[in-house]
Amino acid sequence: MTIDFEKCGGLVPAIVQDAVTKNVLMLGYMNAEAYAKTQETGRVTFFSRSRQKLWTKGEESGNYLELVSIKVDCDNDTLLVQAHPHGPTCHTGNDTCWGEENSQNPLLFLTELQDFIEKRHEEMPEGSYTTSLFKDGINRMAQKVGEEALEAVIEAVNGTNERLVYEGSDMLYHLIVLLTEKGLRIEDLAEELLKRHKPGWKKH
Repeated sequence: MTIDFEKCGGLVPAIVQDAVTKNVLMLGYMNAEAYAKTQETGRVTFFSRSRQKLWTKGEESGNYLELVSIKVDCDNDTLLVQAHPHGPTCHTGNDTCWGEENSQNPLLFLTELQDFIEKRHEEMPEGSYTTSLFKDGINRMAQKVGEEALEAVIEAVNGTNERLVYEGSDMLYHLIVLLTEKGLRIEDLAEELLKRHKPGWKKH
């Protein structure tokens, strides 16, 4: 990775993004030394323009930014730093420097779950319920989706909202397992729904 530190006098802006929620946490500046220390220690380090020295985020407060990855933009002069924040990022005590709450959209967890199930499909660890589904075969997986869907319907008609959410979650989990077996992902369903939302879409 080539970073053009000289373009802006030795410093490049570094946008810090939560690796899980994808929310932007803060903006800092790095020089070559700060970048190297970040890579070496795994904790995001900047160059302080006011103090004219390196500072590792959280070295005083304990609210570190644990490095996940660093990418450079197309002009090689801006960094996108993905990290796991340990505590609030802003010195004011806020989650972000814009006063926003750094909460995860629950829908993003579906991708994490999909990745987890795919890993189970690849590794097939013993003792895993997901592994047992893959071993039972496509017919059993499809049957489980149908069973869980029926239970969700029953809760919708005669049960409680709490039980509907519970059974609906079971149905969705088993559907993702089935999709994985077929070489598909939950995002494929999302893309299909996106197409249907566009003007001019017609049912086949």
